[in-house]
Order: sequence, then C-alpha cells, then structure tokens
Amino acid sequence: MKKTRDSYFDNAKFLLILLVVFGHFIRSFINDNELIMTIYKYIYTFHMPAFILLAGFFAKGFNKKGYVAKITKKLILPYLIFQGIYSVYYYLIQSKDTLYRDPLNPHWSLWFLLSLFSWNILLFVFTKFPKKVSVTIAFGIGIAVGYAEFISSYLSLSRTFVFFPLFLLGYYLRGEHFKRLSAPSAKKLAGGILAAAFIAYLFIDFHFEWLFGSKPYAAFGEADVWSGLTRLGFYVLTILLTFAFMAFVPRREFFFTKWGTRTFYVYLLHGFVIGYFRQSQLAGWLKEYQSLTLIVFMAVALTFILSSTMVKTMTQPIIELKTTTFRNMLKAVGKKEIYR
Repeated sequence: MKKTRDSYFDNAKFLLILLVVFGHFIRSFINDNELIMTIYKYIYTFHMPAFILLAGFFAKGFNKKGYVAKITKKLILPYLIFQGIYSVYYYLIQSKDTLYRDPLNPHWSLWFLLSLFSWNILLFVFTKFPKKVSVTIAFGIGIAVGYAEFISSYLSLSRTFVFFPLFLLGYYLRGEHFKRLSAPSAKKLAGGILAAAFIAYLFIDFHFEWLFGSKPYAAFGEADVWSGLTRLGFYVLTILLTFAFMAFVPRREFFFTKWGTRTFYVYLLHGFVIGYFRQSQLAGWLKEYQSLTLIVFMAVALTFILSSTMVKTMTQPIIELKTTTFRNMLKAVGKKEIYR
C-alpha cells in the first residue's frame, strides 16, 4: 500500500518557502522603511528555524543503510552544481572583475545545503547520548560557538552549530506533538505569542544579523556574557514563534499542498530572480514607492511559478539529477495518443 503524505507538513513547507522568498525580496528595503525592517526581523526569527525543525523531524531514518550516500547525492552534488552556476551568474549580473571560485564558502542561501548535510551527520554522534543531555549539549555548543571568532560563514560552520539544536529538537519530536498544536487553547496561546512578539519588535532595536547565526559575537561588539545570554534569548523566542506558527498551519489539503513537496526547487532557483531584482531599476523604484502589497504579490507569484510542474520538469536534471517528471509526462502523452 502506497504511503500517503501528511498535508499538514506539505502546507507548512509551502508557507515557509513563501516567507523565505518574501524575506529575500524585502531585504532591499529594510533600511528605508521601519515597518519592513520589523517584518523582516519577525519572519527571520522563525521561518528558517521552522524549516530546520521540520528537516530534523524527517531525518529519523538517518541510521539506515545507504542514508549518507543518499543525502550526499541529494545535498552535496546540487550544492556544488549551484555553487558553480551562481558564481558565473553573479559574475555576469554584478559585473565583477574576477570569478568567485571558492567552493567551500557558500553563495547566499546555499549555506542551508551544507548545514543540512552536517546536521544529519551530527545525529550519529548526538543520538548516542540521552535525549535531554544531547539537546542541552547542542544548545550549549550553539551559544559557545559565538565566542570563537574563527568560526563564521566559511563552510557554513557557524550556522551549522547555531541551528543544529533546532534540527535535533525536530528529530526528537513526534507527530502527536504537532497535533497538540491544533487544540483551540493552543491556538489561542500561539496567537497571543505571535501578536506579542510582533508588537515587541516594533519597539525593540537589535541588529538583524543576530538572527542569521552566521557571525561570531565580536561582529556585534564586545563578546561578553551578555552575548551568550542574547543568543539564548533568541533561541527561546525562535522556538516559541516556530511552534506558534505551526499551530496555524492548515491540516487539510489545498491547491498549494502539492507545491510543498517542491520547496527545494524554489529555494535553489529563486536566488537567480532575487539577484537580478536587486540589481534592477525595479528595486530602485520600489524603494521610493514602498508598496508592501506589490512586494507580497511578487513573492507569491515567484513562489507559484517556481513550484510549477513546468519548472520542475526543466530543472530536475540539475537539482535531483534525474528526469522522472519529464519521463512521466512522456508516458502520459503516450497514453493519450493510444486512447484517441
């Protein structure tokens, strides 16, 4: 019997990738509009952490035979392919003098592929300890790593250690934990958390790169005990907002549910559009016009397009290194011809 997918998780992934695209669109305007800056900080507190939590939830088969080879093909090969493609692309659109050639310093959003591979490997070590001990150690390392100035975005090491606790937490979660979020009382609490956090962000000022997890504490000033406490505070806020968001994810199937299975495509491909957009006259015009509604529309439209079957068919050979969708389309066409 074929195993059916849970619409809840596909819905969550689609909504999260939509927030990722939207967040990358509004990045060009955060210094010119306080409301957009607040929205930017707000969604960055939980959208990638929620993705990471879900990635951990679905990593329960990490110790099966062939798993490491599978994720190497799924993550490292596309990383190397897109690292090369993006190097050429940015060289052309940004008119740089030299071609970026360092494969170990990930372009833009490609850090996630390196870190996701590392998080899966780290499970082999951390799952040897009792659950509470392993989670405590992971959070401790995530806080402590900020004091090491040599650990930054190179090889995505900083983000790997900073966000690994969320991946590990997701690994230990079970389906019933997410089902509890559907209770009316849980949704009321979640709504209060989401609203209170947004209001607080309107008045609290902090550098948004704290949310990236890519830099040591020294990048934000003197690295002292308050630096570690600040990261701990962001951990607490991130976990609260992540579960609050998940409480409002619909559980039934929608027209966009199937697109939740194609978030990898959107994640890898939207950088080409965003990169061009940031160099274009449209970005300059929007800075003056500052239409949040128009930016939302652009993000939704791009996410829909990149989630389409047409885009999957065209790009599957370089993203998944296979042509399943194309061959299925040919079979479908062949059957139609037969029954004519």
